[in-house]
Amino acid sequence: MKILLIHQYFLGKDKGGGSRFNEMAKTWSDEGHEVTVLASWPNISGKKNPEYEGKYVYHEKDYYKNIDVFRCHVSAAYNVSFKGRLWAYFTFVFSSLWAGLFKVKGKYDVLVVTSPPLFVGISAYILSIFKRLPLIFEVRDLWPESAIDLGVISNPWLIKFSYWFEKTIYKKARLINVLTPAFREKLIKNKNIPAEKIIYIPNAADFSVAEEVAENFDAKNFRIQEGIDDKFVVTYIGAHGIANHLIQIIEAAEKLQDTNVLFQLIGGGMTKDSLMEEVKARNLQNVRFIDHVSKPIAFKYILASDIGTSVLKKVDTFKTIYSNKTFDYMSCKKPILLAIDGVSRQLVVEEAKCGVFAEPENPEDIANKIRQYLRGDFDMEKQGENGYKHAKEHFDREKLAHKYLREMKRVLD
Repeated sequence: MKILLIHQYFLGKDKGGGSRFNEMAKTWSDEGHEVTVLASWPNISGKKNPEYEGKYVYHEKDYYKNIDVFRCHVSAAYNVSFKGRLWAYFTFVFSSLWAGLFKVKGKYDVLVVTSPPLFVGISAYILSIFKRLPLIFEVRDLWPESAIDLGVISNPWLIKFSYWFEKTIYKKARLINVLTPAFREKLIKNKNIPAEKIIYIPNAADFSVAEEVAENFDAKNFRIQEGIDDKFVVTYIGAHGIANHLIQIIEAAEKLQDTNVLFQLIGGGMTKDSLMEEVKARNLQNVRFIDHVSKPIAFKYILASDIGTSVLKKVDTFKTIYSNKTFDYMSCKKPILLAIDGVSRQLVVEEAKCGVFAEPENPEDIANKIRQYLRGDFDMEKQGENGYKHAKEHFDREKLAHKYLREMKRVLD
């Protein structure tokens, strides 16, 4: 089978962060399927790798066997402002459409597109028509609702267009994949999408990398090298954006200065500079910032931590999502401090029993939950084992990649 995938945030080879589709594509490739990816530059902070300079579309060869990646232009204004981010979304629409029409050759069997941003569906919709391909549309986050809640979209005309296009792309898609049960319920009840059109293949835990790193990893020595061996380390890995609202971590850190707690914030994004300035202004010594690192290095930081944390802004839309970093903590057998309500709370606290819930945007509650960990109120080892076992059973990336293949084959029958 030949698969055309549109994923704006598909990682570059050996780049930092984490992407379910990078690993899924490798599984599909290992099964003998061919995958062509339309993606943006791996680094959308404004700096391009030298090989991309002067290019509108760059063919990233030798990514992995049977995987072909076309890197498409995206505006450097992505992390500058809300307007800059919107413009960046649409520049990718134009560049990916150009690449799909004029650079990607040959016949394909199916087109898969993953959002947000919702606007990648424009490229997918047009390419599915021109190339006569069945379309599978994936919903990683409920757009435009989340974008409206966060203020990313405020123009009434753009909001109206977004809802119209959302309805159009749902109608056009042969299948719609959702990442949480709450998304499925919302689409059926609020969007009137037929239940038989919706499939559920959630975010997944990357056991392959976690177990490979853990096999020969000396966490004690790593902590000594990092100068954190005497600390109770709380690690956050992921985007530093408006949605993450990491100021709540900074405020919790301020309340824990009388302890040996150290917060590690690993990654980057629009708010990182302001967060660093905030830490400096408050003269906090218990927060450290680390730039993007490769996936294996990210897992070393997690494995050397005491607990992992997943946090988001307190908006109703986020009650419907699973935080992907939560699965990384689970695969590393780490307890989770979760400041996200809704289905994530249900997963971590009620189903997997692998962590504790703190009210989002409530730094007092976040600090108090960490103090409970410090006092030994929770069995951290048991929480870590619970999370690992639950993720292994329900969220193994390789199993889910094969499930995706079965659904793709189904649309071809």
